[in-house]
Amino acid sequence: MSSTATPEKRRTALDALHRSLGATMTDFAGWDMPLRYGSERDEHLAVRTKAGLFDLSHMGEITVTGPDAARLLDYALVGNIASVGVGRARYTMICRADGGILDDLIVYRLAETQYMVVANASNAQIVLDSLVERAEGFDAVVRDDRDAYALLAVQGPESPGILKSLTDADLDGLKYYAGLPGTVAGVPALIARTGYTGEDGFELFVAPGDAEKLWEALTEAGAPAGLIPCGLSCRDTLRLEAGMPLYGHELSTSLTPFDAGLGRVVKFEKDGDFVGRSALEAAAERAGAQPPRVLVGLVAEGRRVPRAGYSVVADGQVIGEITSGAPSPTLGKPIAMAYVDAAHSAPGTAGVGVDIRGSHEPYEVVALPFYKRRK
Repeated sequence: MSSTATPEKRRTALDALHRSLGATMTDFAGWDMPLRYGSERDEHLAVRTKAGLFDLSHMGEITVTGPDAARLLDYALVGNIASVGVGRARYTMICRADGGILDDLIVYRLAETQYMVVANASNAQIVLDSLVERAEGFDAVVRDDRDAYALLAVQGPESPGILKSLTDADLDGLKYYAGLPGTVAGVPALIARTGYTGEDGFELFVAPGDAEKLWEALTEAGAPAGLIPCGLSCRDTLRLEAGMPLYGHELSTSLTPFDAGLGRVVKFEKDGDFVGRSALEAAAERAGAQPPRVLVGLVAEGRRVPRAGYSVVADGQVIGEITSGAPSPTLGKPIAMAYVDAAHSAPGTAGVGVDIRGSHEPYEVVALPFYKRRK
């Protein structure tokens, strides 16, 4: 094999099933993943009104165990992980010493001294390497469990009813950002009430060998409720409407959590030092005074769709940059997230536009998220 050969894409345990369903496949972070099965709009609206079934097996699971597991994670991450109860989960980040974001994560506390860290597919190796490096001196073991799990997600208002028909687990007692071990359609699973769509839903961590059986059982149980398979394309528009950041777009090593408007995830009050503390204290001070740029929502007055990297303008000057943009099936208009100068960040600010191929298209500045589900 020559040094210029393209590395083979990884495939999930459900790869053959996706192809049998006629999925359009795409390369995502080195994985061959379903982009869509049919209409992206239909898949998006199914999640908003009924239910959608996703294969998220490209996500990176890392297990941390041992007497010092909590202390290690408190040192390695910006959150207060020791305070997470068994069976609960927390959204957090891992940062560099300079405060730049390496990845945003969900950490599940599975037992007193056992945690599962779930990283984005594109950053899983970086997160794993960083945790291994930061574990030096702690009585804890960091284990790469990416091949130990397949991950399916059922998202949408009908998802609790669909899942209840397949499990005896106490779903009513399962809070948002919590997880419990159970059996779904005869398959052992970690059932987590988490998701990336803005809707109620569940993520099911199972052995790869059980993934196909579980997918088929969920498909059958969900059919009367309108559940359909969904690809990564609608997952992106769903999270955009919900104002949820995507690494590589709203989050990067050039930004701190405070730059991204997510300073709340940094817990300075926890015991001991943590990687990036001093840089993040300085970033918090800067943000408290006047952040240079603020993450805002933009809604188009016309029909032209903004894309990542397009300039946001006002009075002929560039005042920011689009980080994510797409047509919004729920709002019926193009929407975007963008970092803009603080002076133009207030909802309703007049005169803001997006430079789309030389034409300054008018946009309304709005508060995030664009969409919030009814409780």
